[in-house]
Amino acid sequence: MDTCRIPANASKCSGNTMECFMVLSTQAQKISIGILCGLFGTMCVFENSLVLYLIFSSPGTRKKPSYLFIGSLALADILASIIFVCSFVNFHVFNEAGFSKEVFLLQLGGVNTSFSASLSSLLLTALDRYISISRPSEYKLLMTRKRAWTALAVLWVTCATIACLPLLGWNCCVLDSTCSELFPFVDDNYLSGWICFVVVLLGCIIYAYAHVLWRARQHVAYMEKHQAQAGKQNTRMRMDVMLAKTLVMVLAVLMLCWSPVLVLMIYSIFGRLSDHLRKVFAFCSTLCLLNSMVNPIIYALRSKELFSSLRRVFSHFRRQLKAAEESPEAESTHKSSVIET
Repeated sequence: MDTCRIPANASKCSGNTMECFMVLSTQAQKISIGILCGLFGTMCVFENSLVLYLIFSSPGTRKKPSYLFIGSLALADILASIIFVCSFVNFHVFNEAGFSKEVFLLQLGGVNTSFSASLSSLLLTALDRYISISRPSEYKLLMTRKRAWTALAVLWVTCATIACLPLLGWNCCVLDSTCSELFPFVDDNYLSGWICFVVVLLGCIIYAYAHVLWRARQHVAYMEKHQAQAGKQNTRMRMDVMLAKTLVMVLAVLMLCWSPVLVLMIYSIFGRLSDHLRKVFAFCSTLCLLNSMVNPIIYALRSKELFSSLRRVFSHFRRQLKAAEESPEAESTHKSSVIET
């Protein structure tokens, strides 16, 4: 087992740096974490998989950059849920610490890549709405499918590179620096840099949404004033306003779910965390799963195209069930009529 300079408040851990971070002390806490992770993780994978199916099964949605970005968000949330639940439950509930530093940092890199890609996908979606509302006449020329796929490729490569820096050597074992109080082997300077990266992403998203909301408010006023003359342009404005409100709801959920985690991360850099706060951080981490679980629900309720696709899927499923139920009865009736003849 690799040894590093462990946090001061964890010096009682007999030199085993992994055990220092297993903060759940009672069976009730472990069961609670296991239930939350199992519930949120399962629902998140199911819902986001459904969103991906709805997007890419419909030619009308899979060709639009807006839904490509939403598809990237759904994929990131699926990967984050699977990797996070498996590693988090294995570590905190089953107290598995037999793996090496490299394996742990690889798991952490996978979680960071997925959550960073999720947040970055929201940024691309916000920029897409920003361009759509601020420059509607040039939108199709500026936001092409090729550019959308290029932006997504850059996004995932950048997030993976940043997340894998601890595995590549920026960790407290290689640098002989003080480890974070929240994550084994993670250098405090790297954690500070990752927090700055997330804050910059959030700042850009907030700026883009602020502009989108301002323009959406102007569009609402325009529609109320020229309602009698409304045509295709009016319909397009309604779609822009609807999607803008949807994405603001996503952002609000994102902030509510991520704020406690970010606040505790920042506090851990400038001060010492008590054992109680470290337990609070473990439970707050499950809010990230809650965010990934709520996003698809917002899409299904707010996006008319996805909601219509979902209704068609359920209608097709009901017809298949009805046909399967009626088929044996029809066959039985046919056999009985043959016997009577």
